[in-house]
Amino acid sequence: MQPADISAALKRIDPSVIALVAANLVPLVGVFVFRWEVFPLLFLFWLENIVVGVSNVLKMLFAAPRDPARWAAKLFFIPFFCVHYGGFTAVHGALVIAFFGGGLKDQRGLVPSVDALYKLVTQNHLGWALLGLAVSHGISFGHNYLWRGEYREAKLQSLMNQPYGRVMVLHLTILGGGFLMLALHSPLAGLALLVLLKLVLDLRAHWREREKFSPQKD
Repeated sequence: MQPADISAALKRIDPSVIALVAANLVPLVGVFVFRWEVFPLLFLFWLENIVVGVSNVLKMLFAAPRDPARWAAKLFFIPFFCVHYGGFTAVHGALVIAFFGGGLKDQRGLVPSVDALYKLVTQNHLGWALLGLAVSHGISFGHNYLWRGEYREAKLQSLMNQPYGRVMVLHLTILGGGFLMLALHSPLAGLALLVLLKLVLDLRAHWREREKFSPQKD
């Protein structure tokens, strides 16, 4: 391969895809080094929903910044999304904790508190893995949404609906795998396959999102 070909290939490499793959492979360390079972893995995947929600709020905030009408619409859409998606995510998290984590002691109400979530993160050594996922989404936001200009023509309605499709497809699949791994007493090979399954689903969602929001497609 000629130097010119190598240079062209490097230019085609998408840093957001590299970050996504790297962040999704980090949990394999948790599986093989910290001997994670089902709950830490599924809880980490749920925590990513919070990262996705924050990223989506930023996308809505930066969407079509030169359109005054969009700014007026954001006053409604962004708070509505925070309440609706936040409630959806909180209930989802409560179910993950109840089914796979045995519930929380001294927890009042269905939704776990911020302090309870922080304890679960630290107790299960999830901080570094969660940071990796946050960095991955940050790189995608910076590279694809801002630098490549997806924000210019982004529609608030599309952005509002976008996270739900990812959450439903990904987590229905992952939860099904989680129940299977629970029944099989969390074999390491099975948990590793669960990580790789999530990676494949995330890559598929990432590429579909690029096709949908890429300025070149407008």
